[in-house]
Amino acid sequence: MSLSAREAALGVILRVLRDGVSLSEALPPRLDQVGARDRGLVQALSYGTLRWHRRLEAMLAQWMDKPLRGRDQDVACALAMGLFELLHMNTPDYAAIQQTADLGRRLRKKWAVGLINGVLRRAQREMDETARLVDQDPAVRHALPDWLYRRLASAHGEDTEALCQALNAHPPMTLRVNTARVSRDDYQGALADQGLASQPHPRVETALTLAQPVAVERLPGFEQGMVSVQDVAAQLAAPLLACAPGMRVLDACAAPGGKTLHLLEQAGGDLDLTAVDADPARLERVRENLRRGGYEARLIAADAGAPEAWHQGPGYDRILLDAPCSATGVIRRHPDIKHLRREEDIRALQAQQARLLRALWPLLAPGGMLLYVTCSLMPEENVMTVARFLAEEPTARERPIEAAWGVSVEAGRQLRAGEQGGDGFYYALLSRS
Repeated sequence: MSLSAREAALGVILRVLRDGVSLSEALPPRLDQVGARDRGLVQALSYGTLRWHRRLEAMLAQWMDKPLRGRDQDVACALAMGLFELLHMNTPDYAAIQQTADLGRRLRKKWAVGLINGVLRRAQREMDETARLVDQDPAVRHALPDWLYRRLASAHGEDTEALCQALNAHPPMTLRVNTARVSRDDYQGALADQGLASQPHPRVETALTLAQPVAVERLPGFEQGMVSVQDVAAQLAAPLLACAPGMRVLDACAAPGGKTLHLLEQAGGDLDLTAVDADPARLERVRENLRRGGYEARLIAADAGAPEAWHQGPGYDRILLDAPCSATGVIRRHPDIKHLRREEDIRALQAQQARLLRALWPLLAPGGMLLYVTCSLMPEENVMTVARFLAEEPTARERPIEAAWGVSVEAGRQLRAGEQGGDGFYYALLSRS
């Protein structure tokens, strides 16, 4: 059965907030239930409402006599979605209010029609004043859970305001050109021939940022491996490892495979590369990336932290450990992280990261290099994890990363979200004596 755009978006929002399902899992089935011309609206409403949900809730609370009951979370989410549309989209106010109120009927809660209509009409009149009131709390202003704002402020000090603004910004669509097959300038020309404007990144020689996102099918040579979609911060990983042709390389926690492909591109495909990931389904994404690029690698579905079950042969010249993390550096791309991540997750993730480091280190050949990567903004997952490992492992040495991006910390280098137009990433390069 075909759904209206707002029905579909409401279903996505509820799957995330009520059921704890990720946005990447909740959205695609709903997009299949609407017409092609409505899919952009469904995506905009879903992402936007989840991105700003805490602030929307705080504003709505000022206009309601009492909170809605738990069984009426669908109505509460419809209200939040309607308010988001009034605040952030170009829909005429009357249309946004009418269409949102109509959701009450579709939910078979006729009483909600009048409530939604009345609250959103009041929002029309009072939104500026109410926004000033709720925005006095910086966590509410940036629509972040209290624990997350507190930790970000503690870690990033005077840069917190700019960082939080970046986490709520719309991320660009950035491409990584396979410069082994086509120069960036030539590929930019090929984009222009298709009517697609792009801008070369000033510091990352493989990166082009599109003026407007497009479906990958519109990218020239995408299926032939000439280009991939990858954030500019993630494009920094492969060059740091400086893999030479013929090297034996391990990509641990490899899915979805963007960095795997980049490693091979940089060596002209001439690597003895093993890619490991615990999730067999996500490992298929690695396989698809390799197929598209025309490269080969050994794929293993296994726990990277238990190498005794899968490792064979001599040590590796290079190891890329893209460790599971809180993903707080990519909130602008995945606003559901604000709702699904919990403060207690940080300690568990830190323990997992330390376990992976300890387990993989013996696999690194003497003189080899390991690159530890997260897309986290939390020192506990980054500098603290690496510094503790360096203190405990006598054969490990840090190789300082001299770069024009990010900030040097006690061990490694932190790139905050928004810097250089990229997501938030942490990199530490270790060598084995």
